[in-house]
Amino acid sequence: MQEQRQYPCISVVIPVRNEAQNLYYILPRIPSFVSQVVLVDGHSTDDTIEVAQKLLPAIQIVRQVGKGKGDAVKIGLTTCTGEIIIMLDGDGSTDPSEMARFVEALLEGNDFAKGSRFLPGGGSADITPLRRLGNAGFCTLVNVLFDVRFSDLCYGYNAFWKYCLDFMEIDCSGFEVETQISLRMQKANLKIIEVASMEHPRIYGQSNLRTFRDGWRVLKTIMKERFLDVSSPPKPESVVVSYSLPIKDAQER
Repeated sequence: MQEQRQYPCISVVIPVRNEAQNLYYILPRIPSFVSQVVLVDGHSTDDTIEVAQKLLPAIQIVRQVGKGKGDAVKIGLTTCTGEIIIMLDGDGSTDPSEMARFVEALLEGNDFAKGSRFLPGGGSADITPLRRLGNAGFCTLVNVLFDVRFSDLCYGYNAFWKYCLDFMEIDCSGFEVETQISLRMQKANLKIIEVASMEHPRIYGQSNLRTFRDGWRVLKTIMKERFLDVSSPPKPESVVVSYSLPIKDAQER
């Protein structure tokens, strides 16, 4: 890990709902170079908030009024004060120790560092064959419709400079939020880079993701973005490249 380097102020957004047990794995592994951690609680009925405050007293808790991951992400982003924003899942599937790679990708001159499970060095121990097939189909569709070369579309580990929020907005409420963010970044001609990432299995609890319901929402988002004219200030042409660094053996979970 490259914690000795001088980084800009960094905010991390973690949307959660009943993830108390998983926070014991996530929060202690947040790198010391992170300036702000925003936990958006989506009506948890367990002791998620109490555990978060115990593990990380400086954590900023935002109580979600609406519902859905997209709504939670939107609220969290508006709360961030850092120059760089990192999106992290609250179920233990995204490893905080990978954050330095995302930050380095941004410091190299990119606007949006998009996590990918399907680059060399990445992978997934959680995705089902059906979801893998769906993701591949959606990627193919997006690459044709938007003239890009994404290798992954529906993954929650992403990072970007805060100024990117001036060129795109989130107005969806569900798990399609990652798709909407990626497409609106691309349509705003922001410079996109894919970063190899390893997705781990959920540690505790059950996912709220529903393959067919949320897959349908992703498809509707793709088609909506294809025909939605979003005006934005001019930026250099969007570029999608691969940023793959060796991944060290995962720490024991």
